[in-house]
Parts: sequence; structure tokens; C-alpha cells
Amino acid sequence: MAEAAAIQGTHPSPARRWLRRVASLAVAAPLLTGLLQGVPAPAAQAAESASGAGAVDVSLGSLAPKAPVEGDTLTITGTVTNRTKQAVTNATVDLRVGPRMTSRSEIDDVSGRGAFRFGGEGETVGGRAAVEIPKLGAGLSRDFSLSVPVSKLGLDDSGVYQLGVSVTGRTTSQSYERVLGIERTFLPYQPDETEKRTKLTYLWPLISTAHVSAETGADQQQTPVFENDDLAAELVPGGRLDEMVALGKDLPVTWVIDPDLIASVDAMAAPYMVKDGTTEVPGQNQEVAKRWLDELEKAVQGHKVVALPFADPDLAALAHHGKEVPGSLAHLQQATALAAGTVETVLHVKPSTDFAWPVDGAVDPSVMAVATSAGASNVIARSDSFRDDLPYTPTAARAVGGGTTAVVSDAALSKAFQGDLVRADDSTLAIQSFLAQSLATTLELPEQQRSVVVAPQRMPTTSQAQSMATALQALSAKRWTEPQDLPGAVLDPADPDASTRIPSSRSYPKKLRAQELDTKAFQKMKETRDELDDFRVILTAADRVVPPFTNAISREMSTSWRGEDPSAALYREEVLRYLRSLTEEVQLVKKSDLTLSGRSATIPVTVQNRLLQGVQHLELRISSDNRTRLKLVEGDPVASRPVTIDGGHSQSVKFTASANANGPVLMKAQLYTEDGTPYGAPMTFTVKVSEITPTVMLVIAGGVLLLVLAGIRMYSQRKRAAARRAAAEAEAEAEAEAEAETEDGAEDGDARNEDEGTAGTETADPGPEPAAGPGTGNGAETEQPSDPTPNTGSESGDPSGAGEKVDR
Repeated sequence: MAEAAAIQGTHPSPARRWLRRVASLAVAAPLLTGLLQGVPAPAAQAAESASGAGAVDVSLGSLAPKAPVEGDTLTITGTVTNRTKQAVTNATVDLRVGPRMTSRSEIDDVSGRGAFRFGGEGETVGGRAAVEIPKLGAGLSRDFSLSVPVSKLGLDDSGVYQLGVSVTGRTTSQSYERVLGIERTFLPYQPDETEKRTKLTYLWPLISTAHVSAETGADQQQTPVFENDDLAAELVPGGRLDEMVALGKDLPVTWVIDPDLIASVDAMAAPYMVKDGTTEVPGQNQEVAKRWLDELEKAVQGHKVVALPFADPDLAALAHHGKEVPGSLAHLQQATALAAGTVETVLHVKPSTDFAWPVDGAVDPSVMAVATSAGASNVIARSDSFRDDLPYTPTAARAVGGGTTAVVSDAALSKAFQGDLVRADDSTLAIQSFLAQSLATTLELPEQQRSVVVAPQRMPTTSQAQSMATALQALSAKRWTEPQDLPGAVLDPADPDASTRIPSSRSYPKKLRAQELDTKAFQKMKETRDELDDFRVILTAADRVVPPFTNAISREMSTSWRGEDPSAALYREEVLRYLRSLTEEVQLVKKSDLTLSGRSATIPVTVQNRLLQGVQHLELRISSDNRTRLKLVEGDPVASRPVTIDGGHSQSVKFTASANANGPVLMKAQLYTEDGTPYGAPMTFTVKVSEITPTVMLVIAGGVLLLVLAGIRMYSQRKRAAARRAAAEAEAEAEAEAEAETEDGAEDGDARNEDEGTAGTETADPGPEPAAGPGTGNGAETEQPSDPTPNTGSESGDPSGAGEKVDR
């Protein structure tokens, strides 16, 4: 009646509604009284057990076997912890088996359930599947172990069953028995092979963050410089990457490898350097790297290997922010081209390179376009992005047009091992959930075989990798799944009812979009690429410089920078700074101002190359800002010269200029590459022109003439003085010879006189001796102070010998 009234749009009056309520209460009161009197207090309070659920925490340490069959014994271990401030007494740990689930959505509902739900958790198994704990003090824990034959679990048919471990007991404040805590998990039960097993493709990613810088050593081997030595911690035994290799080698997986990781470890296997503040120190983990590479090479043999573009570029960030920046997509193509060669060279396996993997498999039209722009024909998406409105899970691969295949991975299976799985409880729950979801997928359409792809998180932790491996090992019996590699999954026939419509841009997750590199980041990458292109054309050994920087730019685009904006920006800045430090090694040497006196002069400009290799294809141009005053003779208004310099050398380039008027002239010098692109910073200097007029030249010429005449006059005077001295010396010599002859004659006369006196004739006294004078021949004459020194040789008039100084 009420429903009919509501449909017809009629409503009872307020008075009539009040009368109905009174009558209802009158009828119900005796019934409620009887019920309350007939139900014991503890049982009535059990319905309110939700208020007590969680008072005792239940954690599951292990569950074995993971997927039991008939005849197995199920063993569950774990721990119960009293979280209250009062003791728990008469506690019992019980195993509960819930109803069989018929869909994957039921599994999701149970996973999200919190408190104990009376009537929905199944019945306790009892017997050996129960453990009594007389007393559990406040805050204390107790381990337990439950063991029961599978035949006692009451499993009616194949399928997924809810499995719970509950704790019932009493507390001081509430003395009635109630459920104090429960932990739920799932038990996949498939004792026989299904009619059609699901083909399961599991991706096993080997990806890390960027570790290598753009810097290399100056030696012949170009020793790489690492940003840090953190990669070694992942490679040592027990490290994340070491565990991935150790576990993956025995699993039916498809290896998905970032070539940058392989190249980095290969570089570490040789001598390498590590940044340590402002210095660099030698790396010490060569043996660790060699061992890991050897193990990986063995592990991938016989497996399919997919190589991502070098450094795993963020395809969504490129699509949303980078594609409008010139050169970004071209660099993605270079990263893709580098992938195959890197993996094949290091691991000696030929990888597939036609797969693209956007972050979390989230796609939209722009992401799909960018993902395929570098040559990939298969894009790994995910079902929470590529939604299908179907009551079952369709085959992963589907054609989306343009020769592109979307490989839609299963979201629930792919996300099964996310989160912190260090605790055994969390790991056990994740494993059982994964197995349950995989069995439920097969049982959706047991008569139809489908292909499912699992694409887990890009960089699983050690505990996550261990949990994934345990789950895959539990599937090794192949009762409801069989392994398949990724290229094989692409070839499986697509489900005709599966969606081929690419999600719209509006549906792209906002959380993922917020983590992307922005447009400024891609503009900074373009700035680095442009400067590298300008630099490479002048190098005689460009292959020593270009690859390290190209790889560094690829690392700047890496997916691993998501959520790490400050670190990503710092890495970009360091790459560009180092590139600029190299380009600045080729520069113009700063000049001081010049003074030009005269109508023409040569202006030198020095180019310095402090690189270890030569530079070429450079051109030096200089120009004058005032051609009226100073004009370059060649190439007016701009003169240019080619420049080629060996490593560690400088070259002086000379230009001829002519002056027309006095005054300062500003000159500009600039290096250019052969395509006319400016290289480096320009240099300016001032030339002060001081032109010399004809009058000044005449005055200078007259002064020079006077100096020449004065020199001639002085030379003549000195020559005449020398001639006079020579004549005087000749005259003095002649006089000396005459005096000598006179003295000889006087001596002869004395001898004759003596002879005559001896003969008897006596001579008279001659009287006083006359004073001696010039020309006298008397040998007894007295010397005067002014007389020439005896025996002084005459000076020679011949020209002086070589090296002699002649005074005139």
C-alpha cells in the first residue's frame, strides 16, 4: 500500500502516520521482550563483536602450500598481539573458511573489508585448526601454528575461498566471549587442470635510476665519472638488482631491461671515478659489477629480452610537455636506436625494441603518438587506463589502428606486489591475493583460453621481488595458467568485444600528470643539445665528447625522475655546466686597447685552445664600428680568417687595417662555426687612431736631415784631427832621427881631437857649453819633461781588425 501510494504520488496524512507508528510499537513490544529474555548475554553481544574486532592484531607469517590440492595439509603460522591495555583470557585462534567466490570483484570486496562481519566470515574449522591461549597480557604477542588437512576444510569445488584466522576471547572489562581480531586471505583451490589455461606473461624489469654523469676522464679510455656509488649497493649479493637476477633466472618471465643500466654496470666493471664533493675518487666496485654482469648474462639465456629506449625516457612527460620543444622527439629516436646495440654488445642476446612502456600503463592519444614515434609498434598499457566494460578479463593484445597494438596488462595482478612487503604478513597476503585473482580470471571463462599480461612496478624492492617470485613459483604446477613471453602475447588473437578506443586526455590520471617533467625541463635539455651541436662541429675527435653528453640528455628524460624534481633539475644543471666548461676552453684571449699611428697597421687577435684535442672548422671575424676612421683592408666591413688549432695551443690571427681619421674605434672579434653560428662570447677592444699629417712628416724629415748632417760634420772633424795627429807624430819622429845623427857626428869629432892632442897639440878651452835645443846633435843634452818617451812606436794607419773599437 505504501509503495503503491508513493508510486501514484499520494501520501498519508500526518495523523494517520502517527497512528500506524503507535500500533506497530504496541505489537512489537511483547515480541522484543520475549526475544531479549530468551537470548543469553554472551551470544547477544557476539553480534556487536565489530566493536571488539581489532583489539588483537593477527598477522600471518606463512601459508603453505600456497595453492593446495586434495591430500595436502594446510599449515598457517603467524602471531597474535594484544593491542589493548588489559589482558585477554580464554583466547582461541581459529581457522575460518568462507564461501567460494564467483568473481574477481568479490575478491576486491573482501580485500577492502575491515572489522569482523558477523555471518560473513565463514565457520571455524576447529579441531587441530585451533590453538588455545589461556592468557595474553596487555601489549604482548604469541606465535601460533595451525595445521589441518585440506580434506577437512569443506572445499566443495574448484575456486577461490575466503580464508580467515580469527581470535576469540574475553577481556577484563567484557567477560563474555567475542571475536577480538581477524586476518583474511584467500585460498585458491584447483586440484585439476582447467579445460583452458590462461596464458600468463610476467614482465621482469631491470631498471634503475641515473648514476653516470656526462663527465669523463682525459685519458685514452675516457674513464667515466659516476654521480655516486649507490649502484654498487644494488649489485652486491642481497642487493635489489642482484636479487632480481638471482630470482628471475629460474622464472618463466620476460626480461624488460633499461640499456642505460647495463651500460652503467659495464662502465663500472672497468676503472671508474666517483664524485666526492668537489673532487673525484677512484671507484672500488669493479669486481661487484663484473660478477653481476656475468650472472645476468647467464640468466637471460633462453629468455625473451625487451630493451626499452636508452635511460627509459618518460613517454607521458614527452607527450604532455616535451613534444612542443624542438628536438625532444628526435632524441627519443636516438635513445631507441641505441638500445639494441647496447644490450646485444654487453649481454650477447638480441632484444626486442618494438615495445614502449608508459608509466603505470596510463595512456591517452598524445602518449600513444609519442610512444610509437620512435618506431615502437606495441604499447604496454594497463586495464585501469584502457577500460573494458566486460564481465570477464579479455585477452591483453588488441589493435588500436595505425599498425599499433595496445598490450593491456591486468591492473589488479600488476599492482598486487606494490607497497612495503618487508613484513611476512604483508608478503603472504599479497601472494595469496595474486594467486586468487589469477585463478578467478581463468574461471571467468574456463572454456575459453585468454592471454593476460602482468606489468609490475618498474623498480621492485628486494622484498617485492621475492614475493613476486614466490607467487610465480606457486603457479609452476600450471593447473590454471601457463607461461608465455611478451612477443608471443602480441600475436594472440584479440577479443572482438575488447575496447580498442584510446582513452581521452581528460582521463589521464592527475596524480601521474603532476609528477611529470615540465616544459622548462625540456627547454633546458634543448639548450644543452644546441650547445652540444655547436661544439661537435669544431672538434677533430667529436666521438670522445658527443656520446657521453647524448647519453646524459637521455638520462635527463628518464622516468626515474618522477617525484624527484630537485634532483632532476640539479642533474640537468650539472650536465650543461660541464658542457659549457669544455666549450669555454676554446676562446679569444682578451686584448688591451691598441694605438694605431700611421695610415695602416696589423691587428693581431689570439685564439686559445686548451682542449686535449684539436679544433677546426672555425672562423674568426672582426669588425669596426666606425669605418670612416678605421677600415679593414680585407673583407670590409667584416674581415674573417679560418682557424685550426691543435690541442693545448694558441694561434695569433692577424688582420690589416687602414686609418682615415683620428680617434678611438671600437672593434669586435667573434668566433663562428662553419655554418655561421656564433661560437663563444664576443670580444671587444678599442683601437686609438692617431693619423700623421704631411707637415709633421716634413718637420720629422728636417730633424732627421739635421741629425745626419751633424753626424757627417762630426765625422769629418774627427777625421781631420786624426790626420793632424798623424802628421805631428811623423814630424816628431823625423826630428828624433836628426838629433840621433847629430850626436853621432859629435862623438866622431871628439875622438879626432883626442887623437890630435896626443900628438902634441893642446887645444884652447872652448868656454861655456851652449844650451841644448831642438835639432842639436849633442848626445849629452838634458831631457825635458815635455819630450816624447823614447822607443814609442808609431801608430798604424791601417783599418782596425775585426772586433776592435776604433776612435776617430
